[in-house]
Amino acid sequence: MRGPLILTFSIVTAINSLFSTALTSPPPWGKSLSMRACWVFPMIVLLASGCGRKQVRATPKAVALREDGVIALQVATFNLRYENDGDKGRRAWRERIRPVIGTISRMSPDVFGIQEGLHGMMADLRASLTDYGFHGIGRDDGKREGEYSGIFYRNDRFEPDLTDAGTFWLSDTPETPGSKTWGNTIPRIAAWIRLTDRATGRGFYVFNTHWDHQNQPSREGAAKLITARIDGRRHRDEPVVLVGDFNAIEDNPAVGYLRGKPATLMGQPSKWEHALVDSYNALHPNDQNRTTLHFWQGSRAGTRCVDHILVQPGTRILMADIVADPEPLPSDHFPVYARIEFPLASSAAR
Repeated sequence: MRGPLILTFSIVTAINSLFSTALTSPPPWGKSLSMRACWVFPMIVLLASGCGRKQVRATPKAVALREDGVIALQVATFNLRYENDGDKGRRAWRERIRPVIGTISRMSPDVFGIQEGLHGMMADLRASLTDYGFHGIGRDDGKREGEYSGIFYRNDRFEPDLTDAGTFWLSDTPETPGSKTWGNTIPRIAAWIRLTDRATGRGFYVFNTHWDHQNQPSREGAAKLITARIDGRRHRDEPVVLVGDFNAIEDNPAVGYLRGKPATLMGQPSKWEHALVDSYNALHPNDQNRTTLHFWQGSRAGTRCVDHILVQPGTRILMADIVADPEPLPSDHFPVYARIEFPLASSAAR
């Protein structure tokens, strides 16, 4: 259901109460029925105007200019769980939209990536997160069909460079919408955008992706392609953050490759020179309660951490957490959150 979700029972009750009050205790400026109607009608209009979905406005982020040029950033990644007819009751999207918005509001990220967002779900989020800009398209046709792996960013903090933004398919033909050539049965994508931080005047890149859940060669090909795109970015002196649902834990060769470990990817020995750092693992290397894909169980127990925020070496990681909100669960994944400071431009060059 799109647009305003419901006219809540509480609003209906309030309207009934207004009628009752008007008929039994009229306002002091008139006791006639016509005067009572004049008083009640505007109140009904005001109540009805608020019955749509609550708009969540981001806490203002008017950050003072920093002479040191450091970009301080709050980042998150959140697999929303796609809307489907099989999810009933509290797992249905119409029941989860408010918990999802609540979780995002509590994290208050400056920029975040989502996965498994269908077009209608994106319309719901954009209608509620009015202080955020959005970049993303559907993976099936490059327009509205299929999952979005989109990027939200604060309009008050960042200026988007839409000439340096896009989506590519994780395949041998990355510019072909819907393409899949590495054994995965559904298309997989990555989105990126360059943002300029208004506080410092510096730019940085955000990449967001969702890897295949079944096919390891697809994950390995995705790692090679995404790192090539990172290396080929237009402004190579600007820092990068890579977020997403990788459907792979830290010791998977494809994730290890992103972190600079030697790996055999698609049958070829490989090592990426410009390794990234997993923000959560950097601060909590021995945590045995790091599960993000909890399959609606709501528990962090175990090490099934498939959602990652990866940053460049030299980035200061101030905090990293897996946000395990209580019932009602917003998704079958917990979002991951990090507070970071990007290094100076000279130390980010590659």
